[in-house]
Amino acid sequence: MTRTVLSDLSGIARLPESPPQLPAAHRFERTIEALSMLAAVLALIAAALLFAAPAQAQSASEPLAGFTTDRFPDTERTIVGLPASGLTTAPALIDALAANRLYFDANTRQVYFTNEAGAVFDARTGQAAPGVTTTGLKRVRLNNAVRRALDATRGALTLMSPDPALRKAAAESVFKSRDATALPLVETALGRETIAANKRALTEARAAIIASDSKAEEVARLEAIEVLRARGDQDASGILSGVAASGSGRIKAAAESGVAAIQGRLALWANVQNVWYGLSLGSVLLLAAIGLAITFGVMGIINMAHGEMVMIGAYTTFVVQEWIRASQPGLLNYSLFIAIPLAFLVTGAVGVLIERLVIRHLYGRPLETLLATFGISLILQQAVRTIFGANNREVSAPGFMSGSFDLGPLSIGHGRMWIIVFALMVFVALQLVLRATSFGLRMRAVTQNRRMASSMGIDTNRVDAMAFGLGSGIAGMAGVALSQIDNVSPNLGQSYIIDSFMVVVFGGVGNLWGTLLGAVTLGVANKFLEPIAGAVLGKILLLVFIILFIQKRPRGLFAQKGRAVEA
Repeated sequence: MTRTVLSDLSGIARLPESPPQLPAAHRFERTIEALSMLAAVLALIAAALLFAAPAQAQSASEPLAGFTTDRFPDTERTIVGLPASGLTTAPALIDALAANRLYFDANTRQVYFTNEAGAVFDARTGQAAPGVTTTGLKRVRLNNAVRRALDATRGALTLMSPDPALRKAAAESVFKSRDATALPLVETALGRETIAANKRALTEARAAIIASDSKAEEVARLEAIEVLRARGDQDASGILSGVAASGSGRIKAAAESGVAAIQGRLALWANVQNVWYGLSLGSVLLLAAIGLAITFGVMGIINMAHGEMVMIGAYTTFVVQEWIRASQPGLLNYSLFIAIPLAFLVTGAVGVLIERLVIRHLYGRPLETLLATFGISLILQQAVRTIFGANNREVSAPGFMSGSFDLGPLSIGHGRMWIIVFALMVFVALQLVLRATSFGLRMRAVTQNRRMASSMGIDTNRVDAMAFGLGSGIAGMAGVALSQIDNVSPNLGQSYIIDSFMVVVFGGVGNLWGTLLGAVTLGVANKFLEPIAGAVLGKILLLVFIILFIQKRPRGLFAQKGRAVEA
């Protein structure tokens, strides 16, 4: 520019002299005109020299110039343009801005950022900036629009990350933001991606952007709508609802059809989710009721202290974990494997003690037995309060019971899944004990006809004690499982005692298969009633149903058979 101006100036210096024939007035006007042009050229030269250095300084940081204006729209535009700027420091700048650690110099228009330790770095090169402190710098400010741009740009910048998990997370971030400026990066990343799950996430992110873009071609938008329809979750439904509201013609019809299909699919999966939750609740009810089915079925005892056996099992788990945490912390992940047999032995021993000291004197007197076991439950609750206090106690879950995994839209927690597996294992083990051992044979004989079993030489008193101990021990193992999903407190058992009696009565007193079916049925029914009637009213409706059911079938779904029962 300076060379051009000097060339013009030399041309002006060689202006032809005024013809001698012109009057003096004309020559004076031409001289004034030439001097004016010379002054203008000199002014241009001065301006060029004055602004040459600042312009060079600003061009050096041109992709970041918007950070130095202290205006939110400029900051937002600069953030959006970072992925295409080619700056290697772009991820660091995004993180610094999100943490309020991005600064600029109002005089030199240079941008800096600091790390967590407070060291200052040049925003363009990423090199340390010695001698620069944040004292004389201004902080780049944030508002909600800038934060939204930060989220979208962070996703776009990690689309090219070498970490597959980060790439997938970035694709999901772009899907939610639907930032049109990220479309070129998404398409580039889609062409490079080799992992199927990540490729699908990028395809869905691209579809979300195109479907929401009213300026995109109709064919491309229709294809994008089909991709979102195939995704089939609530996020895709929300995007298609917005497209249907703003679109017209084929776009509107396709979007509305996609929303209807997704909602129908989600309703189906919601029912599947309720079934899963019902199975989970049913497994808990099975664990709590299966021991009661033995004592109630074999001995005819209405044991109101059965819930306290569950509570003792949960506190046994707590004591085992505290001992392991204090003496053998490396075994903490295996504490449940130690707590399960200990809980069975402890609660089984407590059950045998109760039967020998109290219940054996009350056979044939159901009202007195009910009152006595209710008093025992109060005594056990108060004893636990005295020893451990009234506050809830924490029982940590081992690593294999933490977290969850997705099966389509269905979320399955590891803890609940393992409780279902544990309940089935206890059920199968109990069936083997009753069907394949001499103790089980004697117990079934006493159940069917106590007098005949006694006349055949079976010690019915010993069978009663062992059966009561077995039922109490299984309740203790139920407490181990419940400690992973419920508060360990003195009132833990009271939450399940009524439900346990409902399961036993509904399934058939003393019938384990009836207890299993009753637990699953009531658990699933409860989860389907809760969204409609609420938790409390749902339980009331189930109780009313069971009352009406036992009016028709007093012995439950599977009635016990035998001469004593039929008599």
